[in-house]
Amino acid sequence: MRVLYFHQHFNTPDGNVGIRSYQMAKALLAAGHHVTMVCGSYDGGHTGLTDPFLNGYRRGLVEGIQIIEFDMAYSNDDGLFKRAWTFLKFAFRSIGLIFTEKFDVLFATSTPLTAAIPGIFARWLRSKPFVFEVRDLWPELPRAMGVIRNPLLLSAISALEWSSYRSAHRVIGLSPGIVEGITQRGVPRSSIAMVPNGCDLDIFSSPVMPWRPAQIQSTDLMAVFAGTHGVANGLDALLNVAAELKRRGREDIKLLLIGKGKLKASLQARAEMENLTNVVFLAPVNKSQLAGLMAAADVGLQVLANVPAFYYGTSPNKFFDYIAAGLPVLNNYPGWLAEIIEEHHCGFTVPPENPVAFADALEQAASNRAALRAMGQRGLALAKAQFARHALADKWVDWVTGVKA
Repeated sequence: MRVLYFHQHFNTPDGNVGIRSYQMAKALLAAGHHVTMVCGSYDGGHTGLTDPFLNGYRRGLVEGIQIIEFDMAYSNDDGLFKRAWTFLKFAFRSIGLIFTEKFDVLFATSTPLTAAIPGIFARWLRSKPFVFEVRDLWPELPRAMGVIRNPLLLSAISALEWSSYRSAHRVIGLSPGIVEGITQRGVPRSSIAMVPNGCDLDIFSSPVMPWRPAQIQSTDLMAVFAGTHGVANGLDALLNVAAELKRRGREDIKLLLIGKGKLKASLQARAEMENLTNVVFLAPVNKSQLAGLMAAADVGLQVLANVPAFYYGTSPNKFFDYIAAGLPVLNNYPGWLAEIIEEHHCGFTVPPENPVAFADALEQAASNRAALRAMGQRGLALAKAQFARHALADKWVDWVTGVKA
């Protein structure tokens, strides 16, 4: 089967953002299918193509995946208007491919929601099977965060959401809340599969050379956050924790923030102004470097802004990377991941916006390293039993390739 796969932010392991689509494409190839991946240029991403762009795109074969990359640069640091314009340009440029490429099924994954637009056209103009994967609920999440307030824009996004779900023959949700949100829009539950983000055990559980930044001693408790430094992540909460730890004199507990985003500069400025020497910022690293860093870490930090829509409506890559690396997870918001951590005793859960409870958990972690390692091993066992990427990818492949128009 020939799968035309749209993911604007596609990335291989040589980049420093998520690799779900790379892994799913490889699983399609392993099952004997052909994949054409359509993407844009993502800041921090790496498609594997190196030839110059001609007429606004370049094309090539990377590890068996046929890649079409549009010359459309995107960064999380961009403003809302610029990002929206890039999303729309990508979607409408992609529509042309449904008339020129040979394919049996069209698959599109968000974010952004506009990724569904070529699928909508393929369904109604070419009667092709369309499978849509939902990574975030739009417009529910931006509305809940207050990022988008214009009622006309919210109505337009809601109409696109409705059209995307109704046009898709099958839908995939990455978390329980996403699946529930899709059903509330009238999609039959029988047409929806939940396939969460998975654990890349071949990357994070293989022997690697552990390493730490120079500012963090081997005896320090190193708690790592690896992800975007944006509004949704609520990383000021970590600086509040750092201030509480500093007040307690716990300079032996270090918070390492790896990544980039539109709020990174302001977070760094605040840390410098408050002399939070127990916070270390690091530029993004690729997956192999991240594996070495996590091998030297003691705790993985799962942090989000206190927005109820996040509780069951997200499936963060970092959580699955942490447990794949055998790291106990410290989570600061309720929801399905907090429930998993509590059920499997593979970390700590603390209330939102409570730096005292967060600091208490880190002190508890520092005081009993043996118990901490046991938590990490339980997390690794969970990763292998329920979230191994290859098993989830097999389920995903069956769902995508089993669709009928």
